[in-house]
Amino acid sequence: MQELQVELGARSYPIYVGPGLLGQVDLVNRHVSGSRVAIVTNETIAPLYLAQLKAQLARFRPIEVVLPDGEQYKTLKVLDHIFTALLEAHCDRRTTVIALGGGVVGDMAGFAAAVYQRGISFIQVPTTLLSQVDSSVGGKTGVNHLLGKNMIGAFHQPRAVVIDTDTLATLPDRELSAGLAEVIKYGLIRDPEYLLWLERNTDRLLARDSATLTEAIIRSCRHKAEVVAADETETGQRALLNLGHTFGHAIETGMGYGAWLHGEAVAVGMVMAADLSHRLGWLSGHDVARIEALVRCARLPVRAPSAISPARFLELMSVDKKAINGHIRLILLKAIGQAVIVDDCPSAALEATLTAMRDPV
Repeated sequence: MQELQVELGARSYPIYVGPGLLGQVDLVNRHVSGSRVAIVTNETIAPLYLAQLKAQLARFRPIEVVLPDGEQYKTLKVLDHIFTALLEAHCDRRTTVIALGGGVVGDMAGFAAAVYQRGISFIQVPTTLLSQVDSSVGGKTGVNHLLGKNMIGAFHQPRAVVIDTDTLATLPDRELSAGLAEVIKYGLIRDPEYLLWLERNTDRLLARDSATLTEAIIRSCRHKAEVVAADETETGQRALLNLGHTFGHAIETGMGYGAWLHGEAVAVGMVMAADLSHRLGWLSGHDVARIEALVRCARLPVRAPSAISPARFLELMSVDKKAINGHIRLILLKAIGQAVIVDDCPSAALEATLTAMRDPV
């Protein structure tokens, strides 16, 4: 097991990474506050890992909340199932919520913990690559709305993140690739050497080589922890973590939640951001081709769906939570490893990217 730390003063917390962590009784227990726990998971993960986690937490009289699986269920209506379970079990302010699952479970359980009785503790136990390298760290929680992704939520930091790398053995290939999008992102925005490492090791990651996956998780979490420690509530440099996300969220919303995985949409968004950066004179054509090649190597899409017109893209992007004063905010690349926030992107260049980067089919 390896341990990292998210440095946030009194709210600092550890990230544990290693195999077999769900079987280590004290690892989760030591971060439980109070005498009750509520485990939130979904219908896919529950048969795989819920019984094991409940057994480790038996002395805390665990209750379980099993949600339907899928981005389309990340709604206020489904969130109410968590509140109902907590209230029916008479859970008080010293209850700890444990999120067992991927990014949807983590976001919803974390948001429930943020607002139940005005805030209770929670622990992240992520089981997908995407949640392990990104969404479980940093305290972003929330749900989707028909008009925009993650538009309703709160910043609420976990007490710990427990990453059992063995859970990746049951992850579908498509989900594994989706997680690699967020891994690639770190190399593009702040670590060219990491990007080179990924180019050399993507095949090993796709083959689920344990040591390679563990290294990718640790390096990604270290980047995320550093950025969150410097800018917890995204008033500055944390926004750089959104490379590809404004384009990607438009795809997810426009196609209907669940049609595209989040990582798939972000992958296309990163290629679109690279194309736009090239049009602005920052990235070379070689850089754009290199980025697209790596995304393809990770078995991820590189073109936006033709069903979303450029005009519809602009409409969806304008209601993204990163928009400022009605202006679309984009994260682009001055160079590989150097991301920048752009609030005044020339409309002609943006429209050219939206037109050129659509799937012709």
